[in-house]
Amino acid sequence: MNKKVIVIGSGFAGLSAASFMAREGWQVTVLEKHDMPGGRARRFSAEGFTFDMGPSWYWMPDVFDRYFASFGKKTADYYQLQRLDPSYRVFWPDGPVDIPADYNELKALFNKMEPGAGAKLDDFLKEAAYKYDVGIHKLVYKPGQSLREFVDWDLMKGMFRLDVFNSMKSHVAKYFKHPWLRQLMEFPVLFLGALPEKTPALYSLMNYADIKLGTWYPEKGMYSIVEGMYKLALELGVSFEFSRNVEHISINGNRVKEVTARDERGNLRQYTADVVIGGADYHFMETKLLEPAFRSYSEAYWNSRVMAPSCLIYYVGLNKRLEGLTHHTLFFDVPFEQHAEEIYTTRKWPEEPLFYLSAPSVTDPTVAPEGCENLFFLIPTATGLENDDEQRRAHYFSKVVKRLEEKIGQEVASAIVYQRSFALSDFVADYNAFKGNAYGLANTLMQTAVLKPACRSKKVENLFYTGQLTVPGPGVPPSLISGEVVAREVLKHYS
Repeated sequence: MNKKVIVIGSGFAGLSAASFMAREGWQVTVLEKHDMPGGRARRFSAEGFTFDMGPSWYWMPDVFDRYFASFGKKTADYYQLQRLDPSYRVFWPDGPVDIPADYNELKALFNKMEPGAGAKLDDFLKEAAYKYDVGIHKLVYKPGQSLREFVDWDLMKGMFRLDVFNSMKSHVAKYFKHPWLRQLMEFPVLFLGALPEKTPALYSLMNYADIKLGTWYPEKGMYSIVEGMYKLALELGVSFEFSRNVEHISINGNRVKEVTARDERGNLRQYTADVVIGGADYHFMETKLLEPAFRSYSEAYWNSRVMAPSCLIYYVGLNKRLEGLTHHTLFFDVPFEQHAEEIYTTRKWPEEPLFYLSAPSVTDPTVAPEGCENLFFLIPTATGLENDDEQRRAHYFSKVVKRLEEKIGQEVASAIVYQRSFALSDFVADYNAFKGNAYGLANTLMQTAVLKPACRSKKVENLFYTGQLTVPGPGVPPSLISGEVVAREVLKHYS
């Protein structure tokens, strides 16, 4: 009889882990709290609009290609991709700049902003390409269980080129002087959840992903990735049980005895398996599903972690199209330093926030009724904030809509026909997110590899973890990788 594994949660990491385990002949059951797969990457529809609830950037297409190729498939077997050009637009205090997909055009833009910066960009990306090759093809696939994993001659030879002990901020400053160019090159590491001065320069690999590999859009939205991974999992024989809210993990000795979940009718159901993989929030599983004696980390440990930001999101439908809009727009038109301090240091609601706008209807007419616009606003915030109420959400919504109207010179507020918000309390309610985080742990030097919460429980022999609070870290591509990494660990101990 095939060995059994229960996967808790069907986000990207859970779907990935489930499929890799099924590929190796295991009987896989996925227990999902919601009525659909996807976790934080769910989708919903209202008033004719279709909204991706979470991730909206498609970077590192090679990671997705590698994932599907692991099962003898192609990404195109499940969804189609379109490269965006411009990749995105940035509003600086002195006006907007479009970031072209074509590299020569981008170099010309750099030279226009700072003479000679195009050649420096060549040098910068040469180093970034090396980091991407080593980081994405070697480092992130290591489970972080022991320092011995990193005793690799090729890795050791290139250690200094990886720049793990320099900061991203100082690294960028060596190449560029113009403040907007510096901010542009520092921006991608914000996906990793920490300030550039706290993020190792290793992560200039994100610039390589941005500039060389490009920004893409999966047809019909980011949920197409979830649908593709879900379809693949079904093809591999994975069983899914939706509307199953896991409430307890029972331990006998040092092994999981039983997983208890409540179904949509309120009935308790018990599940047994040889191994359990937790793709839900790591902190929640440790502190709410396990008895204290079986927790790997104390509450003091969790409270000492540097969290990536949470965010305040607005899903908005307009009854008209906006002229000249781009798919992705970054509003860096107010001081970055103040908002960054409010997220990471003083940990307060921001006074004048930077924000991000996605308008998928610019690229894809299927996400909005004809003649309408689909907008997704995102304001990064600190985790653990209180007073996340409707009054505060309305206050910030008014701010970002007004700023958008000022920048594009068009009426927006009067055209709104649908609006929904999602913030810290929703991340807690829907995803059991520790401190309402949106992105997991920040990728600081002291929270990298073996310094992250372990992908295998220290107290329970057959309990493993995957997702953004363990290796390799936050983001959609790392989550796919995390599922593969944990599956390998399970197979190493139980095959």
